[in-house]
Amino acid sequence: MQHIRCVVLETGRMANWLYNELSQRGLPVVCIDARQAHAVLSQMHNKTDENDAAMLAELARTGFYKRIEVKSRVAQERRALLRARDVAIKSRMNVENTIRGLLASFGIRLPKHLKTDEHRVRKALEDQSDLLGIILPLLRLRTEALRQAAVLTKDMARQARADNACQRLMTIPGIGAVSAVTYVATIDTPDRFARSRSVGAYIGLTSRRYQSGDIDYGGRISRRGDRMLRTVLYEAANSLLCRVKSGPAQHLKNWAKAIKKRTSHKKAVVALARKLAVIMHAIWKDGTEFEPREA
Repeated sequence: MQHIRCVVLETGRMANWLYNELSQRGLPVVCIDARQAHAVLSQMHNKTDENDAAMLAELARTGFYKRIEVKSRVAQERRALLRARDVAIKSRMNVENTIRGLLASFGIRLPKHLKTDEHRVRKALEDQSDLLGIILPLLRLRTEALRQAAVLTKDMARQARADNACQRLMTIPGIGAVSAVTYVATIDTPDRFARSRSVGAYIGLTSRRYQSGDIDYGGRISRRGDRMLRTVLYEAANSLLCRVKSGPAQHLKNWAKAIKKRTSHKKAVVALARKLAVIMHAIWKDGTEFEPREA
């Protein structure tokens, strides 16, 4: 294999595994952005595996590609944990909404005086055995999804407690175990970015820009990058802006409120999410903790 100068592969489901396996065998591997590869490969008149390989080889020869940093095994496992937890939570919500929708079609509303959803459903259907037989399997699905979500959440919280970077990130108001673990698992290593400001663009929280001749304007956020981390940071920013009354992050909240007065609530939350991403990277890279400022 000494004659192989470079192996180029696109991002995809098996890219991480393939990259690591080839690297362990001593091959010089480069993972490139699939969107860039697609833009180049789409210029071919006939799409065949042979033509795709030839075009990727040409990209490798010219160096006209954007290199993608492949995540470590630990980061991949953490992201797998987060995705599994998200699936379990969404499964429970989906079952609950299905149950409510089915009962509503029969004109049945769940009583509010009982504590749990299962008790409410059983109480509403105590005189309708046929319908209860249809809904009970869904209740069991909900219970199991709830149980598995709790197991995965416990595992995620354990990892957050054992990770020094996560502990320091959680000193930021509004950042909990989910936000910290998601951030660390997605960024993987803070040295990827020379400037903390670059993280906002990496996760798609910076506005697009269009410039041509006399035209120059900015649009909506790009939404490029990792959707999971972008969603988590948006939720953390919204919580900080709406729920945190006072405390060490009051200056951040006041800053976001000023933006909200000029624009809208959603834009203020996006701006605060971007600021949180920058602060988290700076804290992680410097080995420090969040230091509150005077409002």
